[in-house]
Amino acid sequence: MCFPPTPPRVLSIPHPSSEKGPLSLFKLSVGRGLLSPQIRIAFPSSSQGLLIRRGLRDPPTMGISRGCLLCVKVKMFVFNLIFWLGGCGVLGVGVWLAVSQGRFATLSFSFPSLSAAGLFMATGAIIMVVGFLGCLGAATEHRCLLLTFFLVLSTLFLLELVGLLVFVTCRDKFDRYAQSNLKGGLKLYNTEDNLGLTRAWDLVQNEFRCCGVRNYTDWFEVRGNTTWVPESCCLERSDTCQENSASWWKEPCYEKVKQWLGDNISAMGIFAACIIVVQVLGIVFSMLMYCQVRRAEKYYD
Repeated sequence: MCFPPTPPRVLSIPHPSSEKGPLSLFKLSVGRGLLSPQIRIAFPSSSQGLLIRRGLRDPPTMGISRGCLLCVKVKMFVFNLIFWLGGCGVLGVGVWLAVSQGRFATLSFSFPSLSAAGLFMATGAIIMVVGFLGCLGAATEHRCLLLTFFLVLSTLFLLELVGLLVFVTCRDKFDRYAQSNLKGGLKLYNTEDNLGLTRAWDLVQNEFRCCGVRNYTDWFEVRGNTTWVPESCCLERSDTCQENSASWWKEPCYEKVKQWLGDNISAMGIFAACIIVVQVLGIVFSMLMYCQVRRAEKYYD
């Protein structure tokens, strides 16, 4: 628990001159915040002496108050440093995917930029900016930076909650839209400038042993009602497997992916819980430090 600051200590030192002179006030400001006390030196004209006012706290309140802020400051800085480093890693993965794989994992024809590389780079950039704001605010004890960090992190947290609520309430509509969108993306398979989409579909069908969005007949419409599927739909690769329905995977890819997500729901839940805890800790730390710094500035002013 943090205690409010106590009144400053006043020390009296004999004035070097016996003559009464006008008041002179010198203020030495070492820094800002509770961890950087201020020193005021006054030469009053009404008395023979030197007054030194120091913004220090009497024990044990001094140690508790300064220790409280120091603890919050260190935790917030380390927390945001790890946050920033994580953002660097995510951004690096996105850049690597963009350079080595092109527009990899692009399944949607409505949102061709919605690729794995783009998602990684955008997420990494956001994490880096938020983490940098937190580190800078914690290091400088700057109220504006701390408040900005608090507002940005709170906004992201609220947007995530709203997105989750919309997904849960409109799940059926999302399923229908996703299937329709993915089916439209089949028309771009193996076409020019759509290497990422082609690789993505081949990867999904090979890994999940499935064919098409709802079933393998989705590929017939792509080829104008022609009995044809891509080679990634074949149980075994051969020269005639693409025209022989007996050698195709029969499971729909959309349902197989949904089943895989359901089987790994516990891992995703743990990951989501970790993200929520990290964001809540960042919000709490930033507001605690903001309040402490604001209290200190009001006191010393």
